[in-house]
Amino acid sequence: MRRSTLVRGLAGAAGASAIPQIARAQSDSPLRVATIPVDIGAQAYYAQDRGLFQTAGLTTTVTTIPIGAQVAAAVAGGAIDVGQANVMSLAVAYERGLPFAFIAPAGLYRSEKPTSMMLVRKDSLLAGAASLEGKVAAINGLRTVTEVAMQAWVDQNGGDSTRVHFIEMPFAQMEAALAAGRVDVALMAEPDATAALSLGHTRVFGKAFDAIGKTWLIGGWFARTEWIAANPGIVRSFAGVMRETARWANAHQAQSAQILEAHTKIAVGAANRVTYAENLDARLIQPQLDIAAKYGLIAHDLAAATLIRA
Repeated sequence: MRRSTLVRGLAGAAGASAIPQIARAQSDSPLRVATIPVDIGAQAYYAQDRGLFQTAGLTTTVTTIPIGAQVAAAVAGGAIDVGQANVMSLAVAYERGLPFAFIAPAGLYRSEKPTSMMLVRKDSLLAGAASLEGKVAAINGLRTVTEVAMQAWVDQNGGDSTRVHFIEMPFAQMEAALAAGRVDVALMAEPDATAALSLGHTRVFGKAFDAIGKTWLIGGWFARTEWIAANPGIVRSFAGVMRETARWANAHQAQSAQILEAHTKIAVGAANRVTYAENLDARLIQPQLDIAAKYGLIAHDLAAATLIRA
């Protein structure tokens, strides 16, 4: 299969003077970064607006690309140096021969403050995983982490996921589809989930992502392995900026929300916010890879360390 076809097939979160510990890059070459306009990939916006790239000696441009597969295509083609992707998509790309690896972490999933939830109509009689058999479930991407997580949740909680009919739908359309009865359950991400709940037509049915684990890494910042090997100083500096940005964003969610809204034009409101990981930890990556292998998204077991260059 051609590389372009593989990439298109991928589916889809203190001031500069206070960070002297960030190593400065050893190259003046511009660093081209791309992210999707969601909370999980917002670290790049925070670092740019707060001047942290400049402090680390990185001349950086940050480009917003709306679809994760397009980010992967840009990195694969050399138009972008570093992009943001979820773990499962990167694993699929790696298995299919694309030379990608993570160099820094992005957002975590945390069960105590979930950023994805299954919603049903407020008057729905559905109760428990088995009640979803024969029902229509809306997810934002087939053969992605959202479908696999929901399959695992149904199976782990007494249902049969092979009897659930999954359909693909943008998050923004799910509340209306639930209200109209076109779907029975929808797995929605923030801030769309909280916005939907605020309308009063829906209720929380469960937390599908808990089937992967209580805490795990949703995604990270990746690059081509040959670019990583050729630019070790830039990689170290970028990872340092992401680490310091994670610390700041986790402690200053009101301020980070203003930056996120300015760049994405998406109202954060009262939505649960992403917590950013500060270090690449294989133990936070492995649960997603294990679920991906179990449900056939990737064909073979894959060790998380294989996807890390840090």
